[in-house]
Amino acid sequence: MTTNLDMECAKLGAQLAKQSDDKTLTDALSVLEEQGVYAFFLYLNQKNERRRIINSCREFLKGHLPGGFGADNDAFRATQDLSGDIDKLLLARDLLRQSLIYGRYHAKAGASSGGNG
Repeated sequence: MTTNLDMECAKLGAQLAKQSDDKTLTDALSVLEEQGVYAFFLYLNQKNERRRIINSCREFLKGHLPGGFGADNDAFRATQDLSGDIDKLLLARDLLRQSLIYGRYHAKAGASSGGNG
Protein backbone atom coordinates (compact mmCIF):
# COMPACT_ATOMS: atom_id res chain seq x y z
CA MET A 1 0.00 0.00 0.00
CA THR A 2 1.32 3.42 -0.97
CA THR A 3 1.30 6.22 1.59
CA ASN A 4 0.23 9.70 0.54
CA LEU A 5 3.10 11.69 2.04
CA ASP A 6 1.30 15.00 1.53
CA MET A 7 -1.58 13.85 3.73
CA GLU A 8 0.88 12.54 6.29
CA CYS A 9 2.52 15.99 6.32
CA ALA A 10 -0.91 17.55 6.81
CA LYS A 11 -1.51 15.30 9.83
CA LEU A 12 1.85 16.23 11.32
CA GLY A 13 1.11 19.89 10.61
CA ALA A 14 -2.14 19.69 12.56
CA GLN A 15 -0.27 18.08 15.45
CA LEU A 16 2.43 20.76 15.37
CA ALA A 17 -0.21 23.51 15.44
CA LYS A 18 -1.55 22.04 18.68
CA GLN A 19 1.96 22.01 20.16
CA SER A 20 3.04 25.49 19.13
CA ASP A 21 2.01 28.82 17.65
CA ASP A 22 2.23 30.37 14.21
CA LYS A 23 5.31 32.46 15.03
CA THR A 24 7.36 29.51 16.26
CA LEU A 25 6.40 27.42 13.25
CA THR A 26 7.20 30.30 10.89
CA ASP A 27 10.58 30.86 12.52
CA ALA A 28 11.36 27.13 12.39
CA LEU A 29 10.37 27.04 8.72
CA SER A 30 12.69 29.96 7.98
CA VAL A 31 15.60 28.23 9.70
CA LEU A 32 14.87 24.98 7.85
CA GLU A 33 14.74 26.67 4.46
CA GLU A 34 17.77 28.90 4.96
CA GLN A 35 20.07 26.66 6.99
CA GLY A 36 18.87 23.08 6.66
CA VAL A 37 17.65 20.15 8.72
CA TYR A 38 20.41 20.16 11.33
CA ALA A 39 19.95 23.88 12.05
CA PHE A 40 16.18 23.30 12.26
CA PHE A 41 16.58 20.80 15.07
CA LEU A 42 19.23 22.95 16.74
CA TYR A 43 16.94 26.00 16.66
CA LEU A 44 14.03 24.08 18.17
CA ASN A 45 16.27 22.64 20.88
CA GLN A 46 16.95 26.12 22.31
CA LYS A 47 13.80 26.13 24.43
CA ASN A 48 12.24 23.29 26.40
CA GLU A 49 8.69 23.97 25.18
CA ARG A 50 9.82 23.27 21.61
CA ARG A 51 11.07 19.78 22.41
CA ARG A 52 7.61 18.36 21.69
CA ILE A 53 7.99 19.63 18.13
CA ILE A 54 11.38 17.93 17.86
CA ASN A 55 9.92 14.67 19.13
CA SER A 56 6.96 14.83 16.74
CA CYS A 57 9.19 15.59 13.75
CA ARG A 58 11.68 12.89 14.69
CA GLU A 59 8.97 10.25 15.04
CA PHE A 60 7.43 11.37 11.75
CA LEU A 61 10.75 11.03 9.93
CA LYS A 62 11.38 7.63 11.54
CA GLY A 63 8.14 6.39 10.05
CA HIS A 64 8.34 8.03 6.63
CA LEU A 65 11.98 8.10 5.52
CA PRO A 66 13.29 4.99 3.79
CA GLY A 67 15.44 3.27 6.40
CA GLY A 68 14.08 5.42 9.21
CA PHE A 69 15.64 8.34 11.03
CA GLY A 70 18.29 7.17 13.46
CA ALA A 71 18.23 4.21 15.78
CA ASP A 72 18.00 6.20 18.99
CA ASN A 73 16.16 9.35 20.04
CA ASP A 74 18.97 11.72 19.09
CA ALA A 75 17.72 13.94 16.25
CA PHE A 76 21.16 15.51 15.88
CA ARG A 77 22.98 12.23 15.37
CA ALA A 78 20.28 11.06 12.98
CA THR A 79 20.60 14.28 10.98
CA GLN A 80 24.36 13.83 10.79
CA ASP A 81 23.83 10.28 9.56
CA LEU A 82 21.51 11.62 6.84
CA SER A 83 24.29 13.80 5.48
CA GLY A 84 25.76 10.70 3.83
CA ASP A 85 22.65 10.28 1.66
CA ILE A 86 21.68 13.52 -0.08
CA ASP A 87 18.41 12.06 -1.40
CA LYS A 88 17.20 11.15 2.09
CA LEU A 89 18.38 14.49 3.47
CA LEU A 90 16.46 16.41 0.80
CA LEU A 91 13.39 14.25 1.32
CA ALA A 92 13.55 14.91 5.07
CA ARG A 93 13.83 18.65 4.43
CA ASP A 94 10.91 18.60 2.02
CA LEU A 95 8.69 16.58 4.37
CA LEU A 96 9.48 18.89 7.28
CA ARG A 97 8.91 21.97 5.15
CA GLN A 98 5.51 20.79 3.97
CA SER A 99 4.51 19.80 7.51
CA LEU A 100 5.49 23.20 8.88
CA ILE A 101 3.54 24.96 6.14
CA TYR A 102 0.45 22.94 6.99
CA GLY A 103 1.12 23.58 10.67
CA ARG A 104 1.16 27.33 10.06
CA TYR A 105 -2.17 27.12 8.24
CA HIS A 106 -3.68 25.08 11.07
CA ALA A 107 -2.32 27.52 13.66
CA LYS A 108 -3.73 30.51 11.78
CA ALA A 109 -7.10 28.81 11.33
CA GLY A 110 -7.20 27.95 15.03
CA ALA A 111 -6.33 31.50 16.03
CA SER A 112 -8.90 33.04 13.71
CA SER A 113 -11.64 30.73 15.00
CA GLY A 114 -10.86 31.41 18.63
CA GLY A 115 -8.73 28.30 19.07
CA ASN A 116 -11.46 25.85 18.09
CA GLY A 117 -9.81 24.87 14.80
